[in-house]
Amino acid sequence: MSKKLFIETLGCAMNSRDSEHMIAQLTEKEGYEAISDFREADLILINTCSVREKPVSKLFSELGIFNKKKKPGAKIGVCGCTASHLGEEIIKRAPYVNFVLGARNVSKITEVLHKDKAVEIDINYDESEFAFDDFRTSPYKAFINISIGCDKACTYCIVPKTRGDEISIPDALIIREAERAVDSGAKEIFLLGQNVNNYGRRFSGEHEKVNFSELLRRLSKIEGLERLRFTSPHPFHMDDEFIEEFASNPKICKSMHMPLQSGSTKVLKDMKRGYSKEWFLNRVEKLRAECPQVSISTDIIVAFPGESDEDFEDSLDVMRQVRFNQIFSFKYSARPETEAEHFTNTVDEEVASDRLTALQSLNTEIVDEINATSLGKTYRVYFEELIKDYFVSGRSDNNIVIKVKGSDELLGEFRDVKITSIGRTILTGEVVA
Repeated sequence: MSKKLFIETLGCAMNSRDSEHMIAQLTEKEGYEAISDFREADLILINTCSVREKPVSKLFSELGIFNKKKKPGAKIGVCGCTASHLGEEIIKRAPYVNFVLGARNVSKITEVLHKDKAVEIDINYDESEFAFDDFRTSPYKAFINISIGCDKACTYCIVPKTRGDEISIPDALIIREAERAVDSGAKEIFLLGQNVNNYGRRFSGEHEKVNFSELLRRLSKIEGLERLRFTSPHPFHMDDEFIEEFASNPKICKSMHMPLQSGSTKVLKDMKRGYSKEWFLNRVEKLRAECPQVSISTDIIVAFPGESDEDFEDSLDVMRQVRFNQIFSFKYSARPETEAEHFTNTVDEEVASDRLTALQSLNTEIVDEINATSLGKTYRVYFEELIKDYFVSGRSDNNIVIKVKGSDELLGEFRDVKITSIGRTILTGEVVA
């Protein structure tokens, strides 16, 4: 009988891909089978996020539950970004944890499994050319890392301390992985990196210098690949070549995630983001001129230390000008080992909450207005998930989530769908072709 593996993933798409890598290695090298009930597992992994404070707090509460209810003899491992920055402290706080594996050390999963109390958190470890075994959660799309680490020095962000310096994965390895995914049925590839459009800046060995635009062109030549997505591009690196390739390449989906973080040039400078409010708006203007149908999403932090009422109004102003299709918004929370942790000009908690409410209310108004214009329109949808009440959901080229009545025969298929009903996060339609 195979051993049972349960893995809980907290955080971003890169964490999800790291989880897939660990499942692949444990399945192929150790004979594990992934299951959905941790109480039946022989190995329980938590793959953690440390970008915000809440997932870190959740880690220890989850560990307590797992330890109390796991079956006798089951091992517990903590992986990911929180593992990288807390290291041995995790075992001190939760002595029943068997090992700790940092975000830059995923390929070592089969080693630490057999070393009780192992702590592997070297952020300088180079996995950029490691050949992981193949595993994907979805048969219809594949997530592929194109780089590891981050070279930015944003004052609020802990990621460079948990994932190390940025190194690009050689394009030949990326293309080979994409070809394997397409050969096994995936029609959509999703490229992952902390700053994908900075791709090619540094490789660990001697490799042809290929930038992100050229990587997109090369991937687009794969026969059978229908769609390319990626996250997240950095506004600072959104040069004209990148925008023009995005707009003109028919395989690139017309949705762009542009992390704003703040609409205030002053706050952006304090964050060390490397661009201004004017630059961000200029890139949006260029993007929409080249690609009018593009949908744009973003990240926004409110109440960063020193953010004044005027600074916050700048963020609202950018929202009104850009009219984002989706935002991910948060109150600032100080993270350990970051420069901003030591900033003393903090914003009052009540003010921070009011600003977040105002920002999200404005976004709701904008999204409702945008969605209302979709009624009666027809979108090309790639279906990938069965949901409740006999619906199947998928995404349009510009990243709108759309559901229709249907069954698994639609999964992995493209269909034209006419929108018949509007919701805030998902639209409903009927297949017309």
